[in-house]
Amino acid sequence: MTIKPAITEKAARLAEGKNPIYTFVVGDLTKTEVKQAIKKQYNVNPIKVTVVTLPKKKVTRRGMRPGARGGLRKAMVFLKPGEKITLA
Repeated sequence: MTIKPAITEKAARLAEGKNPIYTFVVGDLTKTEVKQAIKKQYNVNPIKVTVVTLPKKKVTRRGMRPGARGGLRKAMVFLKPGEKITLA
């Protein structure tokens, strides 16, 4: 079970708020598997996990066929106020 942090401007803004929300790229893991991986990897207790599936995006043609950039699944992990995850 490997998860990678999604480091974007929006994710950084959400993590700095009063109730921190961290975003991770999770592949095909379920919510409970994401929760267990976060507990194991970062030693924090998530309150809630929301999973979002992003669709594939069409890109310019590559020769005779249109191209596509693969979609991905992101998990938004909600923590208790005061808990923090260091992503450095």
